Amino acid sequence: MTELTIPPDADENRAAELVRQHVTTGDTVEIWDRERTDGDDPNHTGTVTDITPGYLELDGHSPTDSSVRYDEIDTVIRVESS
Repeated sequence: MTELTIPPDADENRAAELVRQHVTTGDTVEIWDRERTDGDDPNHTGTVTDITPGYLELDGHSPTDSSVRYDEIDTVIRVESS
């Protein structure tokens, strides 16, 4: 299990670059949002199915479902590598 925390001053492009360096398609991840409330559970959990220009696709879903935009990510934990 490895963890990546996006620096608070990172813009969307920098956040996307960091995420691309940390995960690959097929990895199982847990994601906490920047605007998260206190809690122990991740906001998003799933398998990375695509690393698109605008968002990290989880389980084949769009950002309106379970996927997440890069500028919303605070922490990504790679639970299992592909």
